[in-house]
Amino acid sequence: MKALGALVLSLVLAGCATVPPPASTPACPAGQEYRHTAQLFFGRNVGDKPGVSEADFRKFVDEELTPRFPDGLTVMDGGGQWRGEENRMIREASKVVLIVLPKGREVPGRVEAVRTAYKARFHQDSVLLVTQAACVSF
Repeated sequence: MKALGALVLSLVLAGCATVPPPASTPACPAGQEYRHTAQLFFGRNVGDKPGVSEADFRKFVDEELTPRFPDGLTVMDGGGQWRGEENRMIREASKVVLIVLPKGREVPGRVEAVRTAYKARFHQDSVLLVTQAACVSF
């Protein structure tokens, strides 16, 4: 009977054991390191009309993005669409900015400051942000 009690107790205690969490950072191949990337999608319409010119966007990059991310970024042309009011399809030219984020606790605040600045300067409702984990080499 004592053996059965010990077996039941050990099974109950084993059920309380937790699986260790996965490593916080994945192993990257040799020559690469773990980082996060951010993709920012900047719409260029103002209301229903095109409004943010190439020159306007370049100035924004120079004044807002480059000072916050001086190690570099990539700017690509894009185009988006969504259903607006009255289920009407809205298409819009956009700019997509890809940044390999530096390490540091202040980085999310810098990304958010860029989004806030764009929305305020160009009267935008949103700037889409997608972040991903990545293994990178420089």
